[in-house]
Amino acid sequence: MRKAKPKKRIILPDPKYGDVTVTKFVNNIMLKGKKNLAYEIFYQAMDIVQDKLQEDPVEVWKKALANVTPQVEVRSRRIGGATFQIPSEIRPSRKQSMGMKNLIGYARKRHERSMGEKLAGEIMQAYKEEGAAFKKKEEIHRMADANKAFSHFRF
Repeated sequence: MRKAKPKKRIILPDPKYGDVTVTKFVNNIMLKGKKNLAYEIFYQAMDIVQDKLQEDPVEVWKKALANVTPQVEVRSRRIGGATFQIPSEIRPSRKQSMGMKNLIGYARKRHERSMGEKLAGEIMQAYKEEGAAFKKKEEIHRMADANKAFSHFRF
């Protein structure tokens, strides 16, 4: 890259829990710049989690996020006309981003009334190490494990 690296933007903590990762998560939920609506959805999901599990909802959410965050991934690399799937470590910011996007994406595909209920359902499933987002992480890890033989082709 010729130009200087872009500087990281400072993300302010959310108003209710005072956590920066919550704000990042809400930014991923947000569609068309509707941040207040995204906050409402997240807080509604947290209230549902609080009611159902009787535990601190932010801790449940953080554990769920950790459960769906992949540690390794496979990347395609062409070597001598053949394309190999090479397992590689993921940098921390990408790990977090992938975990959040998987959790939100699979929550959107659920069949419940509101987005808050869908998100709460997916968070509770991920907390118990079940659900579609957790399966996605397991699938990514399985792919990396299956292609361990090509790890010497690392970038």
